[in-house]
Amino acid sequence: MISKTANLKTLLLLAVMSLSCAAFSVAQNVPSPKDVLGFELGDDYKLADYSQIEDYLIKLDNASERVKMQEIGETVLGRKMYIVFVSTEENLRQLDKWKDISTKLARVQVDDDDAVRLSQEGKAIVWVDGGIHSTELAGTQVTPELAYTLATSESEEVKKIRENVITIIMPNMNPDGLDIVTDWYRKNLGTPYETSRPPILYHHYVGHDNNRDWFMNTMPETYHVTQILYNEWYPQIVFNHHQTSPSWTKISIPPYADPVNPKIHPAITASVSEVGSAMSKRFSMENMPGAIADNYYTMFWNGGARTVPYYHNMIGILTETGHASPTPRYYDPEKLPKTVAGGTPTDGTDIMYPDPWKGGESHFRDAVDYMLTATWATLDLAADRKSNYLYNIYKMGKSAVEKGKTGDLFAYIIDKEQWDSFEAVNLVNVLLRGGIEVEKATKDFTVNGKEYEEGSYVIYTAQAFRPYLLDLMEKQDYPTRFQYPGGPPDTPYDLAGWTLPLQMGIDVDKIAESFNAPTEKVTGLVKHYEGEVNRNGSFGYALSVNSNASVLATNKILKAGGTAYKSMAEFKAGKVTLPAGSYIVSGDKEMVESLADEYGLEFTGLSAKPEVQLKKIHLPKVGLYKSWVANMDEGWTRFVMDEYEFDMDTLHDADIKTKDLSQYDAIIIPSQRPGSILHGHSTMDMPEKFTGGIGLKGSVALSDYVENGGTLIAFDEASDFVIEQFGLPLRDAVAGADSNDFFIPGSLIKAGVDTSHPLAFGMKDTVAVSFNRSRAFAIDKQRKSGEGGKEDIKDAPTPEVEVIATYAAKDLLMSGWAMGEDRYIAKKPAMVKAKYGKGSAILFAFRPQFRAQPRGTYKLIFNAIYEGASE
Repeated sequence: MISKTANLKTLLLLAVMSLSCAAFSVAQNVPSPKDVLGFELGDDYKLADYSQIEDYLIKLDNASERVKMQEIGETVLGRKMYIVFVSTEENLRQLDKWKDISTKLARVQVDDDDAVRLSQEGKAIVWVDGGIHSTELAGTQVTPELAYTLATSESEEVKKIRENVITIIMPNMNPDGLDIVTDWYRKNLGTPYETSRPPILYHHYVGHDNNRDWFMNTMPETYHVTQILYNEWYPQIVFNHHQTSPSWTKISIPPYADPVNPKIHPAITASVSEVGSAMSKRFSMENMPGAIADNYYTMFWNGGARTVPYYHNMIGILTETGHASPTPRYYDPEKLPKTVAGGTPTDGTDIMYPDPWKGGESHFRDAVDYMLTATWATLDLAADRKSNYLYNIYKMGKSAVEKGKTGDLFAYIIDKEQWDSFEAVNLVNVLLRGGIEVEKATKDFTVNGKEYEEGSYVIYTAQAFRPYLLDLMEKQDYPTRFQYPGGPPDTPYDLAGWTLPLQMGIDVDKIAESFNAPTEKVTGLVKHYEGEVNRNGSFGYALSVNSNASVLATNKILKAGGTAYKSMAEFKAGKVTLPAGSYIVSGDKEMVESLADEYGLEFTGLSAKPEVQLKKIHLPKVGLYKSWVANMDEGWTRFVMDEYEFDMDTLHDADIKTKDLSQYDAIIIPSQRPGSILHGHSTMDMPEKFTGGIGLKGSVALSDYVENGGTLIAFDEASDFVIEQFGLPLRDAVAGADSNDFFIPGSLIKAGVDTSHPLAFGMKDTVAVSFNRSRAFAIDKQRKSGEGGKEDIKDAPTPEVEVIATYAAKDLLMSGWAMGEDRYIAKKPAMVKAKYGKGSAILFAFRPQFRAQPRGTYKLIFNAIYEGASE
């Protein structure tokens, strides 16, 4: 007879066997990446493109109840973007519950007692992505394998993670770029150019700068992800996989380098280091050498996929893993350098690099394995400390709310009355996209004696994401740092200053004391203010040049067959005074009314021609130079041209040399080194089709174009090219300056504008320009025309130079960091027009369209283009 105890043991054994069999069955029925792709992710010379990854994840989603795939939008080129949730079956059935808990804690929508309860009850939310930079290929190969292992593994660790964590996997942050780079690699496999990068941007518009777009959110890829992170799920950890570890290392991990932005909650800084420690420990325990920390990447700049989370009380993690190519490589151990990453010893004596990699074979799969190991360390930590992370995001948010109530800044007010109300509303939407809470006045109100109209926006600082709000609205004061005492400046990671109201030309009032105003909370993005079409427009309708939207409306009307003029002086239409440079358009009245409504524009009807000089303008045809040396500034310029509906052609090197350039009203050369424009790639680096620049023939073609009446526009570095090749009586006033004496590494600099000049119509007289190791002009009257360019124009008269914008005489630094600015650029020209034959070269010493952020300097570009299109 079998005892009851034996029966119980048998039943338990059968239950365990049943569960094990079920788990085995689940794993057997769920396809692995290799089952679908035919190769293991990370194999030498193999790459999965986006359609293959998409196909695999759909199959994984269909096969596993532990996986849920969600489409979140489309890319610039129309590919679908997805996020993939992986957790237990029960957790996925209650996704709305976990999202609600995460929202309430991150947004501080509960009290302390409920926060404790919800932190115990909720699940940690961890975001993991790959492929934002498409030449960093392993990140995209990692995410499908991560999803598969999370869904199928029955290890105790993975089961713990599934139970306690909602993992949100973003398979690829830049699908268009992945296919561009994969196609390039496959085409060049087995050639000398196998490991080269494509000669075009790997994001359709902005290339590498798609990771510099995380507060402006101009690209759909960034906007779709931002919506998930800061308006829906509020993960406690956001993990980005990148691939630029220092040479002779395997992976760069937290903690990061100094400085840290003081607006970030100090608990975030500590938590980032905590995740880094977990990674370092795991690499050591799994005998995976080569993990280095405290390397270059700082916690000061706002604007990247890793850094923006800091200002939302989230733990932003960046790893940079080595070996970005599927092509293997050998590192000779005999050539191991004594130091890496600018001075870190490779003998194991540095606390931030205690287990150096000594060289040998390096494979693409190594990168996949290092990324997976870093991810497992992060997910394991999140599972163990999930309640702590949930409660901490609440505590940090609550602290921010309290500071807003008791600190020295109560609110920002964006008055409805603005120089450019179109951009004021755009600023409000930038904040809303980033999760900032905004109120709109329902009635007129008064604060500190100033009256504000109904429709003005009020942004109280007592909110969970207060650090993000303050960092975008306030000036940056980057700490002065040197590499060593008496040495050169310690270069900031990316930018030192980015204050949005300054860049966008918006007046924002800072209110210290508390006040009451009749407002309602804004939900969703806001429309532009109500437009108006007033008076009869038998002659046409006038549009103020002060608004950037007037350019967009004018181009749309011209495209539809309407007509347009630009006024050369101020004029009145009834009670309305229109500034010099305003547009007079005529076209379909229904279209005019639609544009007024869409962009909040005031169209003033004109019954007769104004008694001022008018220049008729046609839809400008713009030629945009696009080097085969992929150039992000070209991408941003193209984006702005498309956004404002200019008719634009791309001009490659061969086009400059052979095409009839006279068809273009303006040709733009984005910022690029003169040598790169002239010579391009060498045949050592790139297939012959993509080598060489515009050369002497192209330079002559451009000078002929301008001499015969064309308008050539050059930004920043490219202005040096035009000065050299055209022999203009100008020079770069900061060329050759020692960085110990002069250094402006990405800051906002004050400039004065001659608003009486047609190229500056619609501008304020003072503007913030984006100075990124840029330049200043000096007029060199001794220089002979033609010195740097065509032989047959050496006897031409010295071109007349008109100054449109000048760096301020004092108080130049508006936001960021600057050294030596008073000595080197104060009172120097920042934008000039050099007449050249029948045409002109319009040169910017800075980038007026930098990353589509400095909206306050856009009109300088638009006016230059329209000058070429005026009759």
